[in-house]
Amino acid sequence: MKGKALKHAALCAAIAAIATPAAAAEWSDTSIGWRYGETFAEPYNDEDISKHILNFTHASGYKYGTNFLNVDFLFSDSKDSPTTNGVPNRDESAQEVYVLYRHTLDLGKITGSSAFAYGPVRGTGVTLGFDFNTKSGDGYESKKRMWVFGPTFMLDVPGFLNVSLLMLWESNAPKGHPDRYHYDPHPMLNLAWGIPFSIGPVPLSFEGFANFIAYKGKDEFGGNTKPETNIDMQVMYDLSHAVGGPKNTFKVGLEYQYWRNKFGNDHTGPAGDGAFAKTPMIRAEYHF
Repeated sequence: MKGKALKHAALCAAIAAIATPAAAAEWSDTSIGWRYGETFAEPYNDEDISKHILNFTHASGYKYGTNFLNVDFLFSDSKDSPTTNGVPNRDESAQEVYVLYRHTLDLGKITGSSAFAYGPVRGTGVTLGFDFNTKSGDGYESKKRMWVFGPTFMLDVPGFLNVSLLMLWESNAPKGHPDRYHYDPHPMLNLAWGIPFSIGPVPLSFEGFANFIAYKGKDEFGGNTKPETNIDMQVMYDLSHAVGGPKNTFKVGLEYQYWRNKFGNDHTGPAGDGAFAKTPMIRAEYHF
């Protein structure tokens, strides 16, 4: 019950965070989705892990900017489980909820000035937001909290391509560490995109994000962290016409995640291959 209550609280808090600006939305896109892969990786675990991931996503724009909310519910198989003297406990498996929220204020819209659009940049903004998660059943039991802030450059492409340079303030309080541990503030270069294209009559889109995250000091155990590269991208097929729905209602596709030095753990050190995820997935979405 505790895990369910935390997940419910996480979802309610995130939705509440967007409620006021979303009420005056000029456009919005909300979706529920599912994805699945069999080669997920976790630091200090050398096994391939299967995960089902359910997600809720909301994006909207209003007079002065945009909102983006994503909530992932992750369900691992028994390979993502705590160990006793190095032996996995196959009677348990991990469950996690991860919430990400970003609010971007468009400086051109706020000021009414065209100075924030130039060359390939169609707009400049300021992004603020947060990540938080709670995970149970894996032995570490992450309770990440992270605030983000920095400039965003919206490039002039079909669909969208946003480039952000964000400062991160991250902390965690995993199992066995009752006092919340704060990492050093550190920067992240973030790219997020959704670009439509087609192959003949086949409607497709290339979507995803890439995070290049700097060294964040010592971890809670006193070890050095490493810079991270986390790239998650998918090619999606709009099959709405095949089922009689409006454009961009039903999508299916293939996804791939490349995550080197996951969570700042050195994949060449004790964290091992579990700190280097290379995960193909299948994905399906319903937009409304």
